Amino acid sequence: MASWVLSAFSDRSSVVMLTLYKSMVRSRLEYCCPVWNPTKISDIKKLDNVQRCFIRKIAGLKDMSYWDRLRKLNMMSLQRRRERYCIIQVWKIANGHAPNDVEMQFKHHPRLGIKALIPQINTKAQLSIRSDYDSSFGVRAAQLWNILPSDVSRLSSLESFKIGLGKFL
Repeated sequence: MASWVLSAFSDRSSVVMLTLYKSMVRSRLEYCCPVWNPTKISDIKKLDNVQRCFIRKIAGLKDMSYWDRLRKLNMMSLQRRRERYCIIQVWKIANGHAPNDVEMQFKHHPRLGIKALIPQINTKAQLSIRSDYDSSFGVRAAQLWNILPSDVSRLSSLESFKIGLGKFL
């Protein structure tokens, strides 16, 4: 899709390119990302390379580093966005705005705020099962959630939570 967009449109201004990227490319890369979120470094790099190559084509940004381009465009890496979506999904589960199909459990701590309990695994399980366990949503999302400071995890509305999360990230 990214190569088609780049070949079909000749305008490389940031407004046009970002609109095309966000609507036609990034939406496909992020569809259901809390479920399929990759954990292998090679897979993460492949996905981020799509964004890296696309934003390099924007006029006036070619000589900047990837991270400087992201800052200039006020964007996040795809990996950071996937982590953000996972954290938001956990907030929705914790606050009853999404079904708790993964049976996440939470513990309210007076000083640390709301913490997700990471499900236990049989320590004698074979390595392939342990790697699947480590990359599962229940474990990965709980680990991300538990990193949040208590003032962010305790926010009661989704909009205020997103703002607090944005400041934290």
